[in-house]
Amino acid sequence: MSRKPTSGKIRTADDRLLPYLRSVGVREAPVLSRLREETQALPMGQMQIAPEQGALMQLLVQLIGVRRYLEIGVFTGYSALSVALALPDDGRILACDISAEWTAVARRYWQQAGQEHKIDLRLAPALDTLDGLLKAGQAASFDLAFIDADKQNYDGYYERALALVRPGGLIAIDNVLWGGAVADPTYQDAETVAIRTLNAKLREDDRIALAMVPIGDGVSLAWKRAGQA
Repeated sequence: MSRKPTSGKIRTADDRLLPYLRSVGVREAPVLSRLREETQALPMGQMQIAPEQGALMQLLVQLIGVRRYLEIGVFTGYSALSVALALPDDGRILACDISAEWTAVARRYWQQAGQEHKIDLRLAPALDTLDGLLKAGQAASFDLAFIDADKQNYDGYYERALALVRPGGLIAIDNVLWGGAVADPTYQDAETVAIRTLNAKLREDDRIALAMVPIGDGVSLAWKRAGQA
């Protein structure tokens, strides 16, 4: 019996397909697997990115030759550790978060993986950290940025990340599909509106090339065009 592939539709990875996808499409390091399993047992475990997202980020690191990575929203550290494992030994991560509790888990796994020396964790409101970086003359100094923090500040994070990433660098923005709520006008809460508004802005932003990828809860990839300050 043969099955004709579907086209033009987003295929949802269901309980049958998702294990297959992860078994053949993701090379998850054992330390990442342990971190993911511990995080899933936590009350806010659903905030963790999917392993296939971590694999995508590792590939992007290698494709564009990332040496400086900016992360806005760390949680228990899966995304930062994924990137750290793909970086060269002299690569560096600047990670922004406000939770000492969640990032304590992250620090423990970063240390287990021998990657802690690559990661500079800043526990402060991310907008303050980002503005401080810009004032310190670090504009256009990062190769890759990942935004996965409080949604109402997404536009502010995006604008600062765009200034901090070099021309030819990349910004990845998580949760852009927001469980489907962005496509349902009955959802008018502040978080959904913020994501919906940013999605529309990115669509029209000539400073970037854009692709929205239906992986995890949706990831937008914004490539900063050459010639942008």
